[in-house]
Amino acid sequence: MAVHDGANNKHEVAVAPMEVSVEAGNFQEADRLDDDGRPRRTGTVWTASAHIITAVIGSGVLSLAWAIAQLGWVAGPAAMLLFAFVTYYTATLLAECYRTGDPDTGKRNYTYMDAVRSNLGGAKVVFCGVIQYSNLVGVAIGYTIASSISMKAIRRAGCFHTNGHGDPCNSSSIPYMILFGVVQILFSQIPDFDQIWWLSIVAAVMSFTYSSIGLALGIAQTISNGGFKGSLTGISIGADVTSTQKIWHSLQAFGDIAFAYSFSNILIEIQDTIKAPPPSEAKVMKKATSVSVATTTVFYMLCGCMGYAAFGDAAPDNLLTGFGFYEPFWLLDVANVAIVVHLVGAYQVFCQPIFAFVERRANAAWPDSAFISRELRVGPFALSVFRLTWRSAFVCVTTVVAMLLPFFGNVVGFLGAVSFWPLTVYFPVEMYIRQRRVPRGSTKWICLQMLSVSCLIVSIAAAAGSIADVIDALKVYRPFSG
Repeated sequence: MAVHDGANNKHEVAVAPMEVSVEAGNFQEADRLDDDGRPRRTGTVWTASAHIITAVIGSGVLSLAWAIAQLGWVAGPAAMLLFAFVTYYTATLLAECYRTGDPDTGKRNYTYMDAVRSNLGGAKVVFCGVIQYSNLVGVAIGYTIASSISMKAIRRAGCFHTNGHGDPCNSSSIPYMILFGVVQILFSQIPDFDQIWWLSIVAAVMSFTYSSIGLALGIAQTISNGGFKGSLTGISIGADVTSTQKIWHSLQAFGDIAFAYSFSNILIEIQDTIKAPPPSEAKVMKKATSVSVATTTVFYMLCGCMGYAAFGDAAPDNLLTGFGFYEPFWLLDVANVAIVVHLVGAYQVFCQPIFAFVERRANAAWPDSAFISRELRVGPFALSVFRLTWRSAFVCVTTVVAMLLPFFGNVVGFLGAVSFWPLTVYFPVEMYIRQRRVPRGSTKWICLQMLSVSCLIVSIAAAAGSIADVIDALKVYRPFSG
């Protein structure tokens, strides 16, 4: 796996277990290695599921009520079920591409780019890398902003409780972004994906915590209202909403739901943490994907639909920080703390592939450099001067960009729109066709191409909606105005 390269470059050359000399006293060493000569992977269906849930159930679940409000009771839930199926199906295609050739003994592809290189090659590898890593950097910046919004909401909830709802309770989010950055510098020293399984499990538990609180508050509000709000077609065009706004917001909502399930950009990296066959990594990953997508869909449907039922057309873009609810303020605080803890783990899940990519390239360029290779292990941390310097610099840059561009969440929406089709649909479909030699013009080939084209249209439409949002945000933009 790519994320092992930094600390374990001494195992870079593949070593077949039978080739290791017992006489040389290396038998125990061989027992600790996988078929590619790298440290034995220990991941299971449950750790893989935790990684996926941490990546997928982001705080975006709390904005699904707003998305359903744009689309209505018919199109909203239908879009959720449709994209749950699309994500699951294309993820199963991508899982088949972890090994090239035999599913049990074929050459491993440690990263998404490696899989594209092995199956497609050429300019598509560069295109994949640019899209994948731009998206991951964008997500890191977006999570920094999202965490500061939740931390600020904790302060505002207490202020509203003390001073009443008429007090604006304004404060800057910049100190909270700095605090989040400091925490990430610490956790970024964990060397690789395989060793953040515990952080993913904590983050997954936190995601269920705040989702459940949002769901419970939505149910309580619906009961208080005496029934369900909302309509079959969503927000009506009128004095507050023009037909143009309705179109843009509907496109954006459709895109938000599509991207809410996306985790393909880190699927291969997660699969590379799974222990060696039997069963094959692909079978384990498919099971983890089914567990994760089913779990995610249930929570998305419950949280989105109950939020819309509670607020109707007035559903806020975030149930817990948009102050659709003011009381009980302590419960809102618990939920927002859970969001922050979840984002700490999710940031690492998305950034580990970036760290691995840079460190692998550095190891290849300067294999004898002590600055890059020498390290000191302290518990789960593997401290090296290069890792400490580069990862800390990355976190600092993403934090500064978050402070400089407080509307970057809209940019993340655009990056999500642009990356959804190539990473979630196009590359998995094309690699599957190539690997399984699906005949051109066959029924299966035509169906796969129709799926790809349909999702391309969704990506383009959602990107257009996101661009409109970014333009609106630029009109009132002030640097460091968070």
